[in-house]
Amino acid sequence: MKNPQSMQKQTFSVRRPVLTVVIIELLLLLAVFAAGAVATVKQLDYTSPVLMSFTPIALVLIIYLTLRHKWRETGFQSLAAIPASHAKYYIPLLLVLGTLALKGFTELTVSKVAFFIMFTLLVAFVEETIYRGLIFKTLLRKSAIAAVVTSSILFSITHIMNALSGQSMADTMLQLVYALLLGAVLALLMLKNGNIVPLILFHFIHNLIQFLGNDRQDTGTLPYDLFILVVLVVYCVWLTVSLRTKLSSKKSSPPGGSVVH
Repeated sequence: MKNPQSMQKQTFSVRRPVLTVVIIELLLLLAVFAAGAVATVKQLDYTSPVLMSFTPIALVLIIYLTLRHKWRETGFQSLAAIPASHAKYYIPLLLVLGTLALKGFTELTVSKVAFFIMFTLLVAFVEETIYRGLIFKTLLRKSAIAAVVTSSILFSITHIMNALSGQSMADTMLQLVYALLLGAVLALLMLKNGNIVPLILFHFIHNLIQFLGNDRQDTGTLPYDLFILVVLVVYCVWLTVSLRTKLSSKKSSPPGGSVVH
């Protein structure tokens, strides 16, 4: 039986992890929808809702993580903390980025590139910190499966906002599946190494290529998208098998023994 005094000392996220995740997701959606409504009324461009909602969210996250000393707990660690033997698990991310780059790019200007570098850094920081940081870590107290599956589903659902900006249902469904698989891969990598920095870097470069890339339907990019989906499915299976093998090795190792990965 748990000590009532120790229960009082626990934070709300520890005592109510599911409710904490629900509140985080609802606040994020509320902020984005409110910003979208303002952008629609004032006829602002498609990046405005994200800038208006994510900028204050990023500031709140920075203040929260700093005051509560939770940067490291949320996964912000040096890249050197990742074991050298685990570097191979990030190689498929480079394959995804390379495939996206093969689609080609639109006409680029210095101002356009500079703007989207700032924009995609903002998006990558906020989304990774929320989904693979706060939500993932909160649900990890319940189970690894709950953390990976729930964070991936919520990450995918959030992208349904694109349907409200005039995107076709077919494109939206493709993006939802893509976001679900990508979210699962990043969550599994977070489970594997507990380091959010490479995930933010990948998310940043991934979005930057997409915003600067030639991703219109009339350019025949569907084969590239389907190839990436296949890569992500195989990637998920590989990471899952690796994690299950690691868990089995730990269970079978003798007390005090070490497991080499």
